[in-house]
Amino acid sequence: MDELLEILEDINPDVDYETETRLIDGKVLNSFSIITLVSNIQEEFDIEISPAYLVPENFNSVDAMWAMIQMIQEEDE
Repeated sequence: MDELLEILEDINPDVDYETETRLIDGKVLNSFSIITLVSNIQEEFDIEISPAYLVPENFNSVDAMWAMIQMIQEEDE
């Protein structure tokens, strides 16, 4: 999860990602940030995030993102 936190902090270092649970709903991340985030996650974790996973619930918190990443990795096994 450290890699994910590093990606997020590179995008916006002013956010406490470990406690924030409304990254999308609270408009903490904008559309450009989300595009960058998805691209960086795919590259870092060698996964492809399909459109089915591109829902706010999967990006509202670092825990939700981490769960999504793990789910995709398990599907790829």
